[in-house]
Amino acid sequence: MATNKNNPSNSDFKKYTQAFWKFFFYGLGGIAVFFLLASWGIFGAMPSFEDLENPDSNLATEIISSDGVVIGKYFQTNRSQLKYSDLPKNLVNALVATEDERFYEHSGIDARGTLRAIFSLGTSGGASTLTQQLAKQLFHGEGSKFLPFRIVQKVKEWIIAIRLERQYTKNEILAMYCNVYDFGNFAVGVSSAAQTYFSKTPKQLTIDESAMLVGMFKNSSLYNPKKNIQGVKNRRNVVLAQMAKKHMISEAQKLKLQALPIKLNFKLESHREGSATYFREYLREYMKKWVEENKKPDGTDYDIYKDGLKIYTTIDSRMQLHAEEAVEKHMANLQEEFFIQSKGNKNAPFVNITQAETNRILKQAMKASNRWYVLKSLEKSDEEIEASFHEKTKMKVFTWKGEKDTIMTPLDSIRYYKHFLQAGLMAMDPQTGNIKAWVGGINYKYFQYDHVGQGARQVGSTFKPFVYATAIEQLNMSPCDSIIDAPFTIPVGRHHVTETWTPRNSDNKYRGMVTLKKALASSINTVSAKLMDKVGPEAVVELTHKLGVKTKIPLQPSIALGAVDITVQEMVAAYSTFANQGVYNKPQFLNRIEDKSGVVIYEPIPESHDVLNKDIAFAVIKLLEGVTEGGSGSRLRTEYGGSGDNRWTGYPYKFTNPIAGKTGTTQNQSDGWFMGMVPNLVTGVWVGCEDRSARFKSITYGQGATAALPVWGYFMKLCYEDPELKVSKEPFERPRNLSIKVDCYTAPKVKDSTATQQNTEEFSF
Repeated sequence: MATNKNNPSNSDFKKYTQAFWKFFFYGLGGIAVFFLLASWGIFGAMPSFEDLENPDSNLATEIISSDGVVIGKYFQTNRSQLKYSDLPKNLVNALVATEDERFYEHSGIDARGTLRAIFSLGTSGGASTLTQQLAKQLFHGEGSKFLPFRIVQKVKEWIIAIRLERQYTKNEILAMYCNVYDFGNFAVGVSSAAQTYFSKTPKQLTIDESAMLVGMFKNSSLYNPKKNIQGVKNRRNVVLAQMAKKHMISEAQKLKLQALPIKLNFKLESHREGSATYFREYLREYMKKWVEENKKPDGTDYDIYKDGLKIYTTIDSRMQLHAEEAVEKHMANLQEEFFIQSKGNKNAPFVNITQAETNRILKQAMKASNRWYVLKSLEKSDEEIEASFHEKTKMKVFTWKGEKDTIMTPLDSIRYYKHFLQAGLMAMDPQTGNIKAWVGGINYKYFQYDHVGQGARQVGSTFKPFVYATAIEQLNMSPCDSIIDAPFTIPVGRHHVTETWTPRNSDNKYRGMVTLKKALASSINTVSAKLMDKVGPEAVVELTHKLGVKTKIPLQPSIALGAVDITVQEMVAAYSTFANQGVYNKPQFLNRIEDKSGVVIYEPIPESHDVLNKDIAFAVIKLLEGVTEGGSGSRLRTEYGGSGDNRWTGYPYKFTNPIAGKTGTTQNQSDGWFMGMVPNLVTGVWVGCEDRSARFKSITYGQGATAALPVWGYFMKLCYEDPELKVSKEPFERPRNLSIKVDCYTAPKVKDSTATQQNTEEFSF
């Protein structure tokens, strides 16, 4: 039968077919135009090629120790950049298995997953690939929930994902994704999250720990291990199940790992907590000046909070932890004794001052407080502000057993904090000038004054070696030369003295003829004064400045007994000159600075100069060895290192290796010092209260041998127990053809009378 061309049904079918294909092609064209317009930025800015090459990352600056450990960061967003090679394989496996199982197969968009999501209306899960999620994180954000806008955002997300796939390798995309995700608790990126939740580097993460972090990618607010530990465990177990499904772990491994509890080692990374806090703040102040003097290639300023710099320091993280442990262990014990001795003293913690003087100190502290500053900015009167310091309020206070909630007046809290003994410790390699450990106080969160680089205190008898070194150099003396220990007076007019000066020994005894070695070991004041008289204050001050001390020192004979304010940092550098055969090295805390791409942008130039010849420097070392062989530092050789019945003041050092050292105690026991040296490590320790009138009543606890020496001893004990540090136990290097006699007869051990004698000197050891 012939076809009827005029059949209406055929005509309608043809019309519908044509309409369908028109709609189809117009639709495809419309979609293509829509994508094209979106790629041109018609619906909102799209990232340029430069943006894709250098995405805005807001990276934290990392402070890295000499042994490769990140000891701190400067950040607004706590995020560190990792390379793919820095990621543990188990974390990569967990991420791909859970978030995008066809990651290595697609080119940014998973067509199969997208179609599945469309036909199931999203009930079978989303279709975003890891690359799309990265696009959203870097350039897009969560965006609007309104459907038309959401469609536009999704299209933009696809376009960016495709561009990312063209620009980067799969491994680079994975690394970038791990670097940008916000894990909560101020931890952005896997590196910060590993440190915050487990106190580990990413490479140290176990399979279950990696699975926990990957589980948090779904929703870090919901799966926050600090708030929802059971939910986090359940989500972690889902990740482990996915890994088993993809044969990345065995079924037996899955079951074993799923049974494990969530074990956190949570440490919130902040500027005021963690390791080397005082050093990090010192470095921050240095970097503020550094960025003013060192510009980027384009002339703009570096931002230490956003530019992802890597600051490689000389600090050894292991030695730093040992130093912090030593300070904490001894200072907690010493503080307990200080509180006991303060009982019954209505003026505590101050000793031998009037109530009026106490009130002056407390009022000065009030006016320096943050409370006073804030209330003053609110235009409160001085009377109103001062009255507020007498009103009881809830607060947290520092104790050596942890923070304590209490109720007290702000004025009482000021007096309470005035009780605390502070400490400063710095350790340095004398051959390089590299600072290895820096402890500026007992707790940076509560006490932010740095007693290493910021606070200068009177040094007591630790100044005496500078006098002896001057005498050896100018008078051709040796440690074995003898001098008379007898009453001695410098008359008016000599060395700028305006009143006669007659120093006395701390025990009011005189020993007659003694060698210089015994005189320094016993810290005999009259001998130091006689040597000062022979060489003159000008020569001693000149040498002290050559040793790196910047403090203005008065040209008075009394400086022989330590009437000089010097920082711990300067004292360590000065003593290091003796250990380094007379060559001064300026303390060095930086190795180099790199930008976020690993390009070195700064390397400091070491500074050094000759101060003494090798023979004189070695002679001073031999003098200082006498202090630990039979003088005030001899408790380092004992079984327990304590004093009398107070065995907590020392620890079982029992050192047998050569040690050069010097104790120091200032007037009224306000400052206790110990400077200790072995061939490759010089360490200085200072202990005292913030206010010099807050102190121990007697020299038993206030002297350097009790207050500061135990910190050095325990620190060195920990260092020696850590063989990787390679701290020397060898003798100091003896110069060839030594021209100075240093091998004297062995003197009998000097009794440490300072443990029971009250200080009667203007300055004592």
